[in-house]
Amino acid sequence: MNDRLRNFCIIAHIDHGKSTLADRFLEFTGTVSKRDMKNQLLDSMDLERERGITIKLTPVRMKYLLDGEDYVLNLIDTPGHVDFNYEVSRSLAAVEGAVLLVDATQGVQAQTIGNLYLAIEQNLQIIPIINKVDSPAANIEKTTAEIIHLLGCEPEEIILASGKTGQGVEDILKAIVKKVPPPIDQSSHSPRALIFDSSYNEFKGVVASVRVTDGELKKGDRIYLMGTQTPAEVLELGYYTPKFEANPVLKNGEIGYIVTGLKEVRDCRVGDTITTLNSEKTGVAKESLPGYKEVKPMVYAGIFPDEGDGYEQLRDAIDRLKLSDSALIYEPEHSQALGFGFRCGFLGMLHLDIFQERLKREFNLDVVITVPSVAYKIEKTNGTKLTIHSPQEMPEPNHVLSIMEPWMTLDIITPKDYVGNVMTLISERRGRYINTEYLSTGSDQRALLHYQIPLAALITDFYDKLKTVTSGYGSMNYELIDYEKTDVVKIDILVAEEQVEALSTLVWREDAYHIGNKICESLKDSLPRQQFELKIQAAIGGKIIASERLGALRKDVIAKLYGGDVTRKMKLLEKQKKGKKRMMAHSKVDIPSEAYLAVLKR
Repeated sequence: MNDRLRNFCIIAHIDHGKSTLADRFLEFTGTVSKRDMKNQLLDSMDLERERGITIKLTPVRMKYLLDGEDYVLNLIDTPGHVDFNYEVSRSLAAVEGAVLLVDATQGVQAQTIGNLYLAIEQNLQIIPIINKVDSPAANIEKTTAEIIHLLGCEPEEIILASGKTGQGVEDILKAIVKKVPPPIDQSSHSPRALIFDSSYNEFKGVVASVRVTDGELKKGDRIYLMGTQTPAEVLELGYYTPKFEANPVLKNGEIGYIVTGLKEVRDCRVGDTITTLNSEKTGVAKESLPGYKEVKPMVYAGIFPDEGDGYEQLRDAIDRLKLSDSALIYEPEHSQALGFGFRCGFLGMLHLDIFQERLKREFNLDVVITVPSVAYKIEKTNGTKLTIHSPQEMPEPNHVLSIMEPWMTLDIITPKDYVGNVMTLISERRGRYINTEYLSTGSDQRALLHYQIPLAALITDFYDKLKTVTSGYGSMNYELIDYEKTDVVKIDILVAEEQVEALSTLVWREDAYHIGNKICESLKDSLPRQQFELKIQAAIGGKIIASERLGALRKDVIAKLYGGDVTRKMKLLEKQKKGKKRMMAHSKVDIPSEAYLAVLKR
């Protein structure tokens, strides 16, 4: 059976048609009946369908008949956005081959290259595909040249396909059977399985998605999770078709699910190794499988419940989300203004946006998010070294000897007409130019620009700005390289002369006045007017660097006057003025979540 098994995944840039092609595979192999078929079948989250992006990796098992032989194909559909590339790296560890999908209308893009390098590192068999060949805007010749430049393959190795019409689907499945090697037969070894994903089911408890690398696992086996040192029992196991399909055994090389019955979500970690405690023949495995490299969050933000008593619910919700989003890092945090919450680490701003949206939809939680920041390494004057993840942790300026910030390698692919715009944008963001490569020849040449840039310059609105200056054609990929010295100050935001801790932010010293002004302006536009005049200020230490005033809501107190001396009018206005002053001294301003988001997007 082992030599008829093929494990593969689809890798591509965002919006190159991975999920649509996966739909055609399911239709062609008859895995899903026409009645049950719908677009983006493997994208089960509402958010994925609405935004047209894949957020979660999804495994599925298909049966395929070729030359009278039955084959089993295990497909893992992966996300394309750089913020979810940890999902991709986990999929690659569970398979032997990768279908590299490139959109014929857009050509090779930055995350195509990023995901390809991840696959090459794992020594996977790469099958190059050009998708959307039926589109009127398709440029097959140019895309073929770019893939050959990238992979060094022959033109006849590249398969032309269309996820929309189904063209080339059979050729791809044949190529997978012929080129992707079957799993190595290690059925006589001690049972071991790699957990590459997990989820929480209300009825089944924690369900682990696994790739069995050695031996086999059976229903009723007593198992042991080597990383968390947790014993459990296999209550049920089987395959994703794409629904759960129970089977009494998962054999060597197969991909499937295991119902562990564990109630604590922390006990089942992605990247952990499962072995058995009751295998008389082979005994317990001594070594765990190499998991995944530890994920490094890029962006940190404080997440606090909107209501003070929502901490327990928030903790349970984040625990559940962590199961299906293993790139999320979090730890408890306390803020004087916002109470108890969590400091969370994300791979990027889209990751943060999706996380907040999932909390709202799946758990009905409203949260306050503090301004995102990166991790800074600080050396104090007394020689102490520390890493800070939020402005609130910043020591007093007179105690700081040096501050270091993270720098990234940044790869940008853009048509050559926009190279000047991109270079201007990056030089404004303190980027350092490395070199330029050209992916194709001819009039519609595309350039691959290599830069180094501070992470702080990437996390707010860089991607939006890049899309603007390249008319939507630019794409980017980034990776951490090292930390370098910088000069950073903390801006405090005061509303009605009260400091709003959640809006404090760390910025470069020379940008402080400009950013302080921008934050004050965006708050003026997004805060509701009060019964009194509202002062909005940005300060560094005790010095105010920017200020805005939001006018008070006023009742027309002189409307009832119909004549008489002007002093009557002045007396009423003076009385109103004194009342507004008293209000200002005693009132507290509630800042709505839209105002926090306006500052994030400034």
